[in-house]
Amino acid sequence: MTNYYPMMVDLSGRRCLVVGGGRVAERKVALLLDCGAVVEVVSPDTTPKLTALAAAGTIHLVRRAVRPDDLTGAFLIFVATDDPVVNHTVAVQAREAGGLVNVADAPEACTFHVPSAVRRGDLTIAISTGGGSPALAKRLRQRIEATIGPEYEAFLAALRELRTLAREAVLDPAERRAIYRRALDSELFDHAARGDRAAVKACIADLLTGC
Repeated sequence: MTNYYPMMVDLSGRRCLVVGGGRVAERKVALLLDCGAVVEVVSPDTTPKLTALAAAGTIHLVRRAVRPDDLTGAFLIFVATDDPVVNHTVAVQAREAGGLVNVADAPEACTFHVPSAVRRGDLTIAISTGGGSPALAKRLRQRIEATIGPEYEAFLAALRELRTLAREAVLDPAERRAIYRRALDSELFDHAARGDRAAVKACIADLLTGC
């Protein structure tokens, strides 16, 4: 069994290639665009949504079968055609070119997997089963979504503000870490969840002065 290295990758401005133009490819494209990637789609046929994205200049669309030179220079490669032979061939070519490739419904052909994720602003919780059971990953994601609501986005923003101010005001790293721990058990979460900016600022000030 392969032990995959978990990491978060900055795709801003990176060329990412999606081979295929169906619904699965559409979902891959949507996530890549959300992450700021430069998306190229290679497929003879595409969904209306992908066609519209290309017409708007949001993605670069090449309407033909994929070629080996399409893979060159791609930071990530997603293969999502409805032809298993094409998927396998592209995966092999991508590996030979040294690229990172994800093949829909073929975990054994992947060099990386896309986790099921819960996003709350800058907070991302990712779940992966290594391709063993996407259904289980989806079930666990739904449970987490029911527990970790949108209020955590506001809380994380408040914690980021605290961290920025603490770096400026508190020189001792150990003292800063103590402040961050106290913040998790303080009333900062409740204030942020209510959207009470005055209370958030007051709480941060109290945390910084040790009150």
